[in-house]
Amino acid sequence: MAKLWLYGRMFIAIAAIFAILYGLIVLIAYLLGFYGTTAFIFLAFFAFILVFLQYWISPKIVEATMHVKYVSEKEMPWLHEIVERLAKQAGIPKPKVGIANVAIPNAFAFGRSKKDGRVCVTKGLLKILNKEEIEAVLGHEISHIKHRDMVVITMLSVIPLISYLIFWNSLWSRDRRNGAVAAIAFLVYLLTNLIVLYVNRLREYYADYGSAELTKKPHLLASALYRITLATYGMPVEEIKKVEGMKAFFATDPSKARHDLMELRKADLNMNGHLDEQEVKLFASHAKPSKFDKIMEIFSSHPNIIDRIKKLAEVE
Repeated sequence: MAKLWLYGRMFIAIAAIFAILYGLIVLIAYLLGFYGTTAFIFLAFFAFILVFLQYWISPKIVEATMHVKYVSEKEMPWLHEIVERLAKQAGIPKPKVGIANVAIPNAFAFGRSKKDGRVCVTKGLLKILNKEEIEAVLGHEISHIKHRDMVVITMLSVIPLISYLIFWNSLWSRDRRNGAVAAIAFLVYLLTNLIVLYVNRLREYYADYGSAELTKKPHLLASALYRITLATYGMPVEEIKKVEGMKAFFATDPSKARHDLMELRKADLNMNGHLDEQEVKLFASHAKPSKFDKIMEIFSSHPNIIDRIKKLAEVE
């Protein structure tokens, strides 16, 4: 049921964003006239080229930014064993296994396809989680590869980009019709960008569900999310800023750790720094995000941490 809920909402969001793009094309063609759409077609083509380049070179960018070093089975046999087992359960080729030389505790997956998948954990993550919690986080990341949602987000990002390019190209025109085009394109840019963020939040829920499906222990991912948030809270602001541009790849949003921890501390009843199955269920039964948090979530790349744990408890 949870999987159908996620599939349905993601399908509707993707359909909506392409419907908006189609509407933008029709409206601009109407405002400019059939022969005035040449510039629009060029900008659209240019945007698709940019996204294609981003798709093609993004693995190298991620590796360089996150200081990734791929490790062999001899170097990290237990980590390879977990990844291989989870990948087999997920029905995908075994991804490359890497360690990012980053102090912030987190994990991420990237790659151009299932065959090109790579999963990485940061050095900070290896220091704070036990092996069961690491397995739950890796299940989350492998689910991203299984669902191909990294490619979906890359492709969807072309639509706000097209809208922004149209806005910028039309902004300085003296033609009143182009002024109207600029205003419409900017509104479409804002709206489609919010939809892309929404789809990104859905894919995080979907990866959470995938981890629960693979490990059969959803509370371990909830515990890992808590541990990551707790450790990130104590990190220097400078360290968090270093990975600001990569946070959409992470299992949690490092910049929200301070705020998230205010609520998550209530779940750790025995104050041991981990969450067991009963603590997760009890927390999920009464915890509820504030209205302010739900509004701010609209502008976030990651779902509200309380809602994530509540959904994991439902899977349990």
